[in-house]
Amino acid sequence: MNPKDKIIVALDVPTVGEAVSLADTIGEVGALKVGLELITSCGAPQAVTALSKKGRVFLDAKFKDIPNTVAGAARAAVRAGAWMFNLHAMGGADMMKAAKEAAEDEAEKLNVKRPLIIAVTLLTSIDAEAARSVGFDSVNSESVIKSLVVRLAVLAKSAGLDGVVASPEEIEPIKKACGADFLVVTPGIRPKWSASNDQKRITTPAEAIKRGADYIVIGRPITSPPKEVGGPREAIIAIIKELEGVNK
Repeated sequence: MNPKDKIIVALDVPTVGEAVSLADTIGEVGALKVGLELITSCGAPQAVTALSKKGRVFLDAKFKDIPNTVAGAARAAVRAGAWMFNLHAMGGADMMKAAKEAAEDEAEKLNVKRPLIIAVTLLTSIDAEAARSVGFDSVNSESVIKSLVVRLAVLAKSAGLDGVVASPEEIEPIKKACGADFLVVTPGIRPKWSASNDQKRITTPAEAIKRGADYIVIGRPITSPPKEVGGPREAIIAIIKELEGVNK
Protein backbone atom coordinates (compact mmCIF):
# COMPACT_ATOMS: atom_id res chain seq x y z
CA MET A 1 0.00 0.00 0.00
CA ASN A 2 1.24 3.48 -0.90
CA PRO A 3 2.15 5.40 2.31
CA LYS A 4 -0.40 8.13 1.60
CA ASP A 5 -3.15 5.51 1.41
CA LYS A 6 -2.59 4.68 5.08
CA ILE A 7 -3.39 8.25 6.18
CA ILE A 8 -6.89 9.18 7.32
CA VAL A 9 -7.26 12.92 7.83
CA ALA A 10 -9.66 14.10 10.54
CA LEU A 11 -11.64 17.05 9.18
CA ASP A 12 -12.75 18.45 12.52
CA VAL A 13 -14.37 21.65 11.27
CA PRO A 14 -17.91 23.04 11.64
CA THR A 15 -19.00 23.34 8.00
CA VAL A 16 -19.04 21.17 4.89
CA GLY A 17 -17.51 24.04 2.92
CA GLU A 18 -14.48 24.15 5.23
CA ALA A 19 -14.15 20.38 5.09
CA VAL A 20 -14.24 20.32 1.29
CA SER A 21 -11.73 23.16 1.12
CA LEU A 22 -9.38 21.27 3.44
CA ALA A 23 -9.78 18.11 1.38
CA ASP A 24 -8.86 20.04 -1.77
CA THR A 25 -5.81 21.53 -0.06
CA ILE A 26 -4.61 18.22 1.35
CA GLY A 27 -4.98 16.23 -1.83
CA GLU A 28 -5.44 12.49 -2.17
CA VAL A 29 -5.08 10.40 1.01
CA GLY A 30 -6.40 7.09 2.29
CA ALA A 31 -9.64 8.57 3.61
CA LEU A 32 -11.28 11.67 5.03
CA LYS A 33 -12.77 11.44 8.52
CA VAL A 34 -16.11 13.02 9.33
CA GLY A 35 -16.33 13.40 13.10
CA LEU A 36 -18.81 14.58 15.69
CA GLU A 37 -18.30 18.32 15.14
CA LEU A 38 -19.16 18.11 11.46
CA ILE A 39 -21.93 15.55 12.03
CA THR A 40 -23.60 17.73 14.66
CA SER A 41 -23.15 20.95 12.70
CA CYS A 42 -24.21 19.76 9.28
CA GLY A 43 -25.52 16.21 9.42
CA ALA A 44 -23.74 13.04 8.43
CA PRO A 45 -25.45 12.48 5.03
CA GLN A 46 -24.61 15.98 3.81
CA ALA A 47 -20.99 15.75 4.94
CA VAL A 48 -20.41 12.22 3.66
CA THR A 49 -22.05 12.94 0.30
CA ALA A 50 -19.99 16.08 -0.28
CA LEU A 51 -16.69 14.56 0.80
CA SER A 52 -17.24 11.28 -1.06
CA LYS A 53 -16.58 13.30 -4.21
CA LYS A 54 -13.08 13.94 -2.85
CA GLY A 55 -12.27 10.43 -1.65
CA ARG A 56 -13.28 7.66 0.72
CA VAL A 57 -15.05 8.75 3.90
CA PHE A 58 -14.68 7.33 7.40
CA LEU A 59 -17.82 8.20 9.37
CA ASP A 60 -16.50 8.57 12.91
CA ALA A 61 -19.85 8.63 14.71
CA LYS A 62 -18.94 6.15 17.48
CA PHE A 63 -22.38 4.55 17.74
CA LYS A 64 -23.30 3.18 21.17
CA ASP A 65 -26.90 2.39 22.08
CA ILE A 66 -29.28 -0.55 22.25
CA PRO A 67 -28.85 -3.02 19.35
CA ASN A 68 -31.98 -1.95 17.47
CA THR A 69 -31.02 1.73 17.52
CA VAL A 70 -27.45 1.06 16.40
CA ALA A 71 -28.73 -1.23 13.64
CA GLY A 72 -30.79 1.68 12.32
CA ALA A 73 -27.76 3.96 12.47
CA ALA A 74 -25.70 1.36 10.60
CA ARG A 75 -28.28 1.29 7.81
CA ALA A 76 -28.13 5.08 7.63
CA ALA A 77 -24.32 4.96 7.36
CA VAL A 78 -24.64 2.62 4.38
CA ARG A 79 -27.19 4.89 2.71
CA ALA A 80 -24.96 7.91 3.29
CA GLY A 81 -22.17 6.24 1.34
CA ALA A 82 -19.58 5.81 4.09
CA TRP A 83 -16.53 3.69 3.24
CA MET A 84 -16.08 2.89 6.92
CA PHE A 85 -17.89 3.67 10.17
CA ASN A 86 -17.33 2.87 13.82
CA LEU A 87 -19.14 2.01 17.03
CA HIS A 88 -18.11 1.44 20.64
CA ALA A 89 -17.03 -2.09 21.54
CA MET A 90 -18.32 -1.41 25.06
CA GLY A 91 -21.81 -1.46 23.58
CA GLY A 92 -21.45 -5.25 23.68
CA ALA A 93 -21.43 -8.17 21.26
CA ASP A 94 -25.18 -8.09 20.53
CA MET A 95 -25.00 -4.45 19.53
CA MET A 96 -22.00 -5.03 17.27
CA LYS A 97 -23.61 -8.07 15.61
CA ALA A 98 -26.83 -6.11 15.01
CA ALA A 99 -24.86 -3.32 13.35
CA LYS A 100 -23.05 -5.68 11.01
CA GLU A 101 -26.18 -7.61 10.06
CA ALA A 102 -28.09 -4.39 9.38
CA ALA A 103 -25.24 -2.95 7.30
CA GLU A 104 -24.98 -6.13 5.25
CA ASP A 105 -28.73 -6.20 4.64
CA GLU A 106 -28.87 -2.52 3.65
CA ALA A 107 -25.85 -2.84 1.35
CA GLU A 108 -27.44 -5.83 -0.38
CA LYS A 109 -30.69 -3.90 -0.89
CA LEU A 110 -28.78 -0.98 -2.44
CA ASN A 111 -26.42 -3.26 -4.38
CA VAL A 112 -23.35 -1.57 -2.88
CA LYS A 113 -20.36 -2.83 -0.97
CA ARG A 114 -20.81 -2.95 2.79
CA PRO A 115 -18.76 -0.33 4.63
CA LEU A 116 -15.95 -1.52 6.84
CA ILE A 117 -17.13 -1.60 10.45
CA ILE A 118 -14.65 -1.06 13.26
CA ALA A 119 -15.04 -0.82 17.01
CA VAL A 120 -13.62 1.84 19.30
CA THR A 121 -11.84 0.09 22.17
CA LEU A 122 -10.62 2.77 24.58
CA LEU A 123 -10.24 6.41 23.62
CA THR A 124 -6.62 7.52 23.19
CA SER A 125 -7.30 10.41 25.57
CA ILE A 126 -7.78 7.86 28.37
CA ASP A 127 -4.87 6.73 30.52
CA ALA A 128 -4.89 4.55 33.66
CA GLU A 129 -5.83 7.42 35.96
CA ALA A 130 -8.71 8.50 33.72
CA ALA A 131 -9.94 4.91 33.44
CA ARG A 132 -10.11 4.60 37.25
CA SER A 133 -11.99 7.88 37.51
CA VAL A 134 -14.87 6.44 35.46
CA GLY A 135 -15.10 3.22 37.47
CA PHE A 136 -12.45 0.87 36.10
CA ASP A 137 -10.89 0.46 39.54
CA SER A 138 -8.69 -2.47 38.52
CA VAL A 139 -6.89 -0.42 35.87
CA ASN A 140 -3.74 0.38 37.86
CA SER A 141 -1.22 0.46 35.02
CA GLU A 142 -0.84 0.92 31.28
CA SER A 143 -0.39 -2.86 30.94
CA VAL A 144 -3.90 -3.37 32.32
CA ILE A 145 -5.22 -0.85 29.80
CA LYS A 146 -3.53 -2.87 27.07
CA SER A 147 -5.22 -6.06 28.30
CA LEU A 148 -8.62 -4.34 28.36
CA VAL A 149 -8.18 -3.04 24.82
CA VAL A 150 -7.15 -6.46 23.50
CA ARG A 151 -10.14 -8.06 25.21
CA LEU A 152 -12.47 -5.58 23.51
CA ALA A 153 -10.76 -6.24 20.16
CA VAL A 154 -11.31 -9.99 20.52
CA LEU A 155 -14.97 -9.29 21.33
CA ALA A 156 -15.30 -7.14 18.20
CA LYS A 157 -13.79 -9.88 16.07
CA SER A 158 -16.14 -12.47 17.54
CA ALA A 159 -19.04 -10.18 16.57
CA GLY A 160 -17.84 -10.23 12.96
CA LEU A 161 -16.42 -6.71 12.73
CA ASP A 162 -13.54 -5.82 10.42
CA GLY A 163 -11.27 -4.23 12.99
CA VAL A 164 -10.87 -1.78 15.82
CA VAL A 165 -9.72 1.68 16.73
CA ALA A 166 -6.84 1.44 19.20
CA SER A 167 -3.82 3.41 20.32
CA PRO A 168 -0.32 2.70 19.00
CA GLU A 169 0.49 0.87 22.25
CA GLU A 170 -2.01 -1.89 21.51
CA ILE A 171 -1.40 -2.56 17.81
CA GLU A 172 0.96 -5.50 18.21
CA PRO A 173 -0.98 -7.42 20.90
CA ILE A 174 -4.23 -6.93 18.95
CA LYS A 175 -2.66 -8.35 15.80
CA LYS A 176 -1.32 -11.27 17.82
CA ALA A 177 -4.72 -11.99 19.36
CA CYS A 178 -6.93 -11.31 16.33
CA GLY A 179 -4.74 -12.01 13.30
CA ALA A 180 -2.87 -9.93 10.76
CA ASP A 181 -5.98 -9.32 8.62
CA PHE A 182 -7.94 -7.75 11.49
CA LEU A 183 -7.72 -4.01 10.88
CA VAL A 184 -6.23 -1.65 13.42
CA VAL A 185 -7.00 2.01 12.84
CA THR A 186 -4.77 4.14 15.03
CA PRO A 187 -5.45 7.68 16.29
CA GLY A 188 -3.13 9.42 18.74
CA ILE A 189 -0.62 10.02 15.95
CA ARG A 190 1.70 12.93 16.48
CA PRO A 191 4.72 13.72 14.27
CA LYS A 192 7.77 14.80 16.29
CA TRP A 193 7.18 18.40 15.22
CA SER A 194 3.61 18.58 16.57
CA ALA A 195 2.06 19.07 20.01
CA SER A 196 0.42 16.13 21.80
CA ASN A 197 -2.70 18.23 22.61
CA ASP A 198 -5.24 16.15 24.59
CA GLN A 199 -3.97 12.78 23.36
CA LYS A 200 -2.14 10.62 25.91
CA ARG A 201 -1.33 7.25 24.32
CA ILE A 202 0.53 8.52 21.26
CA THR A 203 3.37 7.81 18.84
CA THR A 204 4.77 9.06 15.54
CA PRO A 205 3.35 8.09 12.12
CA ALA A 206 6.39 5.97 11.23
CA GLU A 207 6.39 4.12 14.56
CA ALA A 208 2.68 3.31 14.27
CA ILE A 209 3.17 1.82 10.80
CA LYS A 210 6.22 -0.15 12.01
CA ARG A 211 4.07 -1.63 14.76
CA GLY A 212 1.49 -2.80 12.21
CA ALA A 213 -1.20 -0.10 12.00
CA ASP A 214 -3.32 -0.47 8.87
CA TYR A 215 -4.45 3.16 8.93
CA ILE A 216 -3.35 6.15 11.00
CA VAL A 217 -5.73 8.97 11.87
CA ILE A 218 -4.19 12.44 11.97
CA GLY A 219 -6.07 15.67 12.58
CA ARG A 220 -4.60 18.84 14.04
CA PRO A 221 -0.97 18.18 12.98
CA ILE A 222 -2.26 18.33 9.38
CA THR A 223 -5.18 20.75 9.57
CA SER A 224 -3.43 23.20 11.93
CA PRO A 225 0.31 22.50 11.66
CA PRO A 226 3.04 24.60 13.30
CA LYS A 227 4.06 27.66 11.31
CA GLU A 228 7.52 26.28 10.68
CA VAL A 229 6.00 23.28 8.87
CA GLY A 230 3.78 25.37 6.60
CA GLY A 231 0.17 24.61 5.73
CA PRO A 232 -1.87 21.37 5.57
CA ARG A 233 -0.37 20.33 2.24
CA GLU A 234 3.19 20.74 3.52
CA ALA A 235 2.29 18.76 6.65
CA ILE A 236 0.94 15.89 4.53
CA ILE A 237 4.09 15.88 2.40
CA ALA A 238 6.27 15.74 5.52
CA ILE A 239 4.29 12.82 6.95
CA ILE A 240 4.35 10.89 3.68
CA LYS A 241 8.11 11.37 3.50
CA GLU A 242 8.42 10.01 7.04
CA LEU A 243 6.31 6.96 6.12
CA GLU A 244 8.32 6.29 2.98
CA GLY A 245 11.34 5.87 5.22
CA VAL A 246 9.67 2.96 7.04
CA ASN A 247 10.13 0.62 4.08
CA LYS A 248 13.68 1.65 3.27
